[in-house]
Amino acid sequence: MGSALSRLDVNYVPETVTRSVKLLVAGNFGVGKTTFVSSVSEITPLRTEETITEASIGIDDMAGLGSKTETTVAMDFGRITLNPQLALYLFGTPGQQRFVPLWEELARGALGALVLVDTRRIERSDEVLSVLEERGVPYSVAVNAFEGAKRFPPEEIRDALDLTPETPLTVLDARDRGTCLQSLVTLVEFLFHRQESLL
Repeated sequence: MGSALSRLDVNYVPETVTRSVKLLVAGNFGVGKTTFVSSVSEITPLRTEETITEASIGIDDMAGLGSKTETTVAMDFGRITLNPQLALYLFGTPGQQRFVPLWEELARGALGALVLVDTRRIERSDEVLSVLEERGVPYSVAVNAFEGAKRFPPEEIRDALDLTPETPLTVLDARDRGTCLQSLVTLVEFLFHRQESLL
């Protein structure tokens, strides 16, 4: 049978997987969430990007975003098998305030969130962290080290974001699969230890 469906490269979850976890990849507008999901996903990621139009003028703050021409309008979705037994389903949230109701829906059933931060616009992260805290979603923070951005000691970043001592803080390059995976591993370990402590 030569149907189009039979020619698709379908990438099923390995049979060894016994546990799956839903995670959010959150952060403010233009922080690198779509790039992150694309870097780590073992399947072709679902992306819902649209061209930024003049209608966003005065609504979306484009300061510091260079030549950004597209934005996520629903979500990004990807999957990574972290080890033979564990699959992570990643849901990248849109970054603009007007999409907060969508974040709430995406957060349903999520074990936790990885919050990406851009130190050039660190104050914009407060809103995202507040939304997660209000909804009781545990999170870790990962600084996306953009080229040309000033590097800060972890203690200064923690102070600027008012993070608790137990909140994991990592640094990554959203284009680099290795650093992205390490941040995911740190988040998952934090979430599993947190669950065990609540039992």
